[in-house]
Amino acid sequence: MSDIHRLEPGSKVILNGISTSGKDFQQNRRESVAEFKSLRDDLVEMQRRHYAADRDKLLIVFQAMDAGGKDGTIRRVFQGVNPQGVQVTSFKVPSKKELAHDFLWRVHQAVPGKGMIGVFNRSHYEDVLVVRVHNIVPESIWRPRFEQINNFEKMLVETGTVILKFYLHISKDEQRERFQARIDDPSKNWKFSFDDLEKRKLWPTYMAAYEEMLQQTTTVWAPWYIIPADQKWYRNLAITQVIVQALQDLDPKYPKSEQDLTGLVIE
Repeated sequence: MSDIHRLEPGSKVILNGISTSGKDFQQNRRESVAEFKSLRDDLVEMQRRHYAADRDKLLIVFQAMDAGGKDGTIRRVFQGVNPQGVQVTSFKVPSKKELAHDFLWRVHQAVPGKGMIGVFNRSHYEDVLVVRVHNIVPESIWRPRFEQINNFEKMLVETGTVILKFYLHISKDEQRERFQARIDDPSKNWKFSFDDLEKRKLWPTYMAAYEEMLQQTTTVWAPWYIIPADQKWYRNLAITQVIVQALQDLDPKYPKSEQDLTGLVIE
């Protein structure tokens, strides 16, 4: 299953023709949840090895519409991992200092080092999405960024970083239900903003922007995965499968001690 949602370079992307329902791929929720928990145990162990080996770098990028499930995915998938080895970066509106540099400046600083897993909650892709939809910068500025991003990611891969990019694909109806849940539950009110409704009005424009982004930035070295995300249980399973497979391919090992510990007993 780990490859069924992966885009191939050059693929035409029409999001309303791609299912948002995990039930189209797995109907048994109980089995999926059990498999997810087992895979998460594998992830916890593989992440420990990855951190101890201090050799490779793994960057995981999450993009989605508002209420798409980025926070919940990160919380559930990485539950139990060693927090020393996982760094989550949320990219908000750029600061004045960040705007004084190129758009990738703040991103490059958050790229993981050896032994680390870096998780981007939103990312450099906001600079070809939000800025486009809301006309923050002209097309002459945002359009060249597709190639700039591809070159940036290629450089990261060539210098030892594995990149996994996930677009959490939810339906407009599912977004409505999640927004309503945030309104109805006082403990979730803080997650809702009237600005979310203004963005919701621009759904078709956002979909067009996402489609071109996915097409233009799916490369051999860093393809996108379009994850059906209406059902959280399937979303978590599909993403964890991809991450575990990537770590297994890296095959990290616990390093051997440079000291001879044979027969050593602590008194």
